[in-house]
Amino acid sequence: MSAPDAFDHESHMRRAIELAREAAERGNHPFGTVLVRDDEIVMEDRNTVVTENDIRRHPELHLAMEATRKMSDDERAETVMYTSTEPCPMCAGGMRYAGFDRVVYSVGSNEIVEFTSSEPFPVRSAAILAGITDVVGPVLNEDGRAVHEDFW
Repeated sequence: MSAPDAFDHESHMRRAIELAREAAERGNHPFGTVLVRDDEIVMEDRNTVVTENDIRRHPELHLAMEATRKMSDDERAETVMYTSTEPCPMCAGGMRYAGFDRVVYSVGSNEIVEFTSSEPFPVRSAAILAGITDVVGPVLNEDGRAVHEDFW
């Protein structure tokens, strides 16, 4: 069992960013996410809100749901979520129930307003996940930002 501190953070983040690019190529917003245990990707997803016509199909929320169905509490507590963009409050709320060890993001939610011209979220994921899941980032920020620059 490898500790999350020893995981290949950049490799996993590159895959999350690649999934974000794939989401954009399919007509969805550019968000991608992987779940990692023992330094191996065990689940992955990309945003499908537009193509599934379902506002809940953010990859972070969907993977939190799948993880609670398929993993024990102890397994989730040893799992790291790598996501191209810091989770929104809806996703962080779902992740709170999943109880992951940590979430690692590339682009902060405070940065997204630069691309989308939207208002910043009133609360960041670290506040929602406090005491349950550590929030770490940014990792490969320039790579993550490039996906948003190309999309928006």
